[in-house]
Amino acid sequence: MSAVEPVGNLLREWRKRRRLSQLDLALDADISPRHLSFVETGRAQPSRDVVLSLADRLDVPLRERNILLTAAGYAPVYAERKIEDPALSSARAAVDLVLKGHEPYPAIAVNRHWELVAANNAIAPLMAGADPTLLEPPINVLRLSLHPQGIAPRIANLAEWRTHILSRLRQQVELTADPVLLALLEELTALPAPASPGPLPPMQDYGGVAIPLRFVTDAGILSFIGTTTIFGTPIDVTLSELAVESFFPADAETAAALRAMAGQ
Repeated sequence: MSAVEPVGNLLREWRKRRRLSQLDLALDADISPRHLSFVETGRAQPSRDVVLSLADRLDVPLRERNILLTAAGYAPVYAERKIEDPALSSARAAVDLVLKGHEPYPAIAVNRHWELVAANNAIAPLMAGADPTLLEPPINVLRLSLHPQGIAPRIANLAEWRTHILSRLRQQVELTADPVLLALLEELTALPAPASPGPLPPMQDYGGVAIPLRFVTDAGILSFIGTTTIFGTPIDVTLSELAVESFFPADAETAAALRAMAGQ
């Protein structure tokens, strides 16, 4: 979406993306359906508070909230700094602390486009063998995981993991309407489909709650369960788009193997 579009058009696009009627959104934002209709058609100019209220009800990402405010003639309210900015030093230190504290298990921090921002020491062995071009900054971790010249050949349940990754990325595109993520989704979808895997050793059934990542190493197949951590109530665009992806051992054998690898 472009910032030169009228704010009414942008709000209507977000409302339709969230599959809400004008009446539903108006009631939720405590404004009249008539006023919302006038805002969307350009017959009324929304106040700054109305723009922010509608954006909040529509769960619009902070970056796009700034775009809505600019389109309505107001100054952006959410700062956007680079992660290296001294103003974010405390946040960066917190991320580094989380990553380090997760060792000997792997963990990474990524930005909104799944580019690697930081990683702990347990990640390096999992990236070994990938084509060097895929490891040139900025490293896109989704491309690295699904590309045939990345670590995809070492993922034992690649078909299952690929389906999980693409589904998650589609949901993110739906939520953010980010054109870069849409292009990434199209790129990854076009990658060659993995061959059917051979028989895998049985593992615990997680009842569809979690998709394990089963990774082939010299120590055998390591199985991971992933979690995502984000900053609560951020007021900075960069922090709102930063996520820590942590991988926990899904079985005792994986935990032991990771401890042994860390000891080496």
